[in-house]
Amino acid sequence: MTVTFVLNILIIAAIVTGGEFSDIPDVEIDRLLKKLNKPALKSIKSPNGDIIDCVHLKNHPIYDHPLFKNHTIQMRPSSYLERWNNESSNMEKKSMVNQMWTRNGHCPKNSIPIRRTKKEDILRAGSIERYFKKYPNNIPRHNPANSYDNYTHEYAILKVDGKFHGAQAVINVWKPYVQTPKEFSLTQTWLAAGPYEETNTIEFGWQVYPGRYGDDNLRIFIYWTSDGYNKKGCYNLDCPGFVQVNGKFSLGETVFPVSIIDGKQYNVPVTIFKDPRSGHWWLKLAYHMLIGYWPSTLFNHLGNGATEINWGGEIINFNENSQHTTTTMGSGRFAKEGFRRASYFRDIQTFDEDNNWEPIDGAYSYMTDENCYSLQLDYEEIGWGDYFFYGGPGRNQKCV
Repeated sequence: MTVTFVLNILIIAAIVTGGEFSDIPDVEIDRLLKKLNKPALKSIKSPNGDIIDCVHLKNHPIYDHPLFKNHTIQMRPSSYLERWNNESSNMEKKSMVNQMWTRNGHCPKNSIPIRRTKKEDILRAGSIERYFKKYPNNIPRHNPANSYDNYTHEYAILKVDGKFHGAQAVINVWKPYVQTPKEFSLTQTWLAAGPYEETNTIEFGWQVYPGRYGDDNLRIFIYWTSDGYNKKGCYNLDCPGFVQVNGKFSLGETVFPVSIIDGKQYNVPVTIFKDPRSGHWWLKLAYHMLIGYWPSTLFNHLGNGATEINWGGEIINFNENSQHTTTTMGSGRFAKEGFRRASYFRDIQTFDEDNNWEPIDGAYSYMTDENCYSLQLDYEEIGWGDYFFYGGPGRNQKCV
């Protein structure tokens, strides 16, 4: 009787932590939570159960970084070109996503909304170190299998090499299916520089990641690393690095509505650009919403500009029972199905070293296995500019 009870408790614990047992001491978790969760001027409960803390700029997480203890927060780029300030059309505004937490309130002036980290979030990761990191081997340039964990990263992405000071695209928004909490499905833009072992990246996109967030909600996220996903870098504001200045948008939070097959399509226009004067890498959503920036001194290789840009989808496949995962990418439909069925990136451009926006040149696709997830590039002179469809269902008759 007692043994059965103990086993039941252990099974429940495994479910809560995403299938892994955690032996993190409570004192370490409490210390980390105190560091991550800053004093709040106001707290707002989102309909999805998350708590959003409105943190005054004087308590900004960036001040926890040894390089930025005396940093002066920049509220807007020092060079703000007219192109980046264009207002969107009414049609574009109606197709943009919103954040769920804003239904229940807004943050006061001079504060930023930060999703509160919970004990369960850390327990699901299995260790404090792993909480801050993505899984290894997830740079699109390399895709080795990780034999001891029996998982692979799979991609359907568009790549371009050169020297860049920015990238932009309108990203179609869907809610993919994720088979197990250990897996994720994401769509994002990568800007990268440096050799594999010390790669610098700046990343923005949307993802479903139950193992991190504890649910299957669709969330907007950022990520950065300055040492090849080793010890430096993290999601959102979980470590000091990204300087958020926008008081109306919470990184890592749920977004709605999402696109539906043969129905209305929703998008996130995103621009990442290197300020020609300060060198900081700014993130802007829609056509007017500055979110914040990655300071130039956060990186070594990216400090001189990106040498590659990737757009597209990524999933983790845990190969359970020697079968390919059914985790979907994008809409879950292959690229060939086109508009309102397959997910897309459109109006893709790069920002060159002379601070000019240019159509992509010399781009090429990379698909881990097009029988599982595919990509199809095209160009339209009027309307969408450079664009591509991508995605797929995962396991099927040709993907096993």
